[in-house]
Amino acid sequence: MQFKSRIALALFATAALVAGGPAAAQQKLKWAHVYETSEPYHTESVWAAAEIKKRTNGKFDIEVFPASSLGKETDINQGMLLGTVDMIISGPSFAARSYPRLGIAYYPFIFRDADHLIAYSKSPVFAEMVNEFRAKTGIQMTAYTYYGARQTTAQKPFTDCAGMKGLKIRVPDVPAYTAMPKACGANPTPIPFAEVYLALQTGTVDAQENPLTTIEAKKFYEVQKAIMMTGHIVDGLVTQIAPHVWNKLNDQEKKIFTDVTYEAAARATAAIKKREAQLVAEFKKKGLQVVEVNRQSFVDAVLKSTTPESLGFTRADYDKIVAIK
Repeated sequence: MQFKSRIALALFATAALVAGGPAAAQQKLKWAHVYETSEPYHTESVWAAAEIKKRTNGKFDIEVFPASSLGKETDINQGMLLGTVDMIISGPSFAARSYPRLGIAYYPFIFRDADHLIAYSKSPVFAEMVNEFRAKTGIQMTAYTYYGARQTTAQKPFTDCAGMKGLKIRVPDVPAYTAMPKACGANPTPIPFAEVYLALQTGTVDAQENPLTTIEAKKFYEVQKAIMMTGHIVDGLVTQIAPHVWNKLNDQEKKIFTDVTYEAAARATAAIKKREAQLVAEFKKKGLQVVEVNRQSFVDAVLKSTTPESLGFTRADYDKIVAIK
């Protein structure tokens, strides 16, 4: 009887391994990003990691590494191809270094708002980019998370593009970020991010632009009097899975990874949108003017002076994205 029991146990263990059950070899994966543990990008990634483990019966044990603990954004993007990182959340500007077409998401005013960005992430034009990016790199993009709309703060309010003429504004030294202020006759001035508060306080520059959440975190509202809701660049983050992981997943596992990261992105997007809406009221309570601007005046100026083609994009992609409802 004892011999038969041993055979039965051995057969049960073998069957469990074949079925991919709890006895199957567990795969440990590293999911990296550069954001703080308090931010939705991290908390929802942790939720997704646990949910993937649950839905795959424990096959994938994913550890999330926040706050650049596995390297800066450039490092973790490279790590996807080097095999040192298995999953990331990152701005598509880094993916655009190897597949430039993705960079059109940073063209000023291409997105109306957060909902437009998310609609783009579900569109045929983005699906085409995802497939072409995977064909080139092997990396699979599974979900798009809203990061925030960049708004403009200044000492004096303005309501249209002409109102920015002569304004000395701090922007990152990147063509997509300088395009809007240049088109409106402002004087874009690159200053290191860590020095922006002091530059505003001393009058080295009159203005700056960032998402409302950054304006809050860096306390720029203390040294500015007005926030213009320009929303000139609507930014997002993309969840990506490395080729050495994606190519080994079966169809059911691919669906689980896609579904779960999509759900996590939707939850994080909702949290960011809610916080942005709250901040408008909070900034008003602090005595700042919050100004709704004539967006079309900015759009017209940008298209006239810095066309999508001049930044290396196509008019066809621009037209398709702008037309998304």
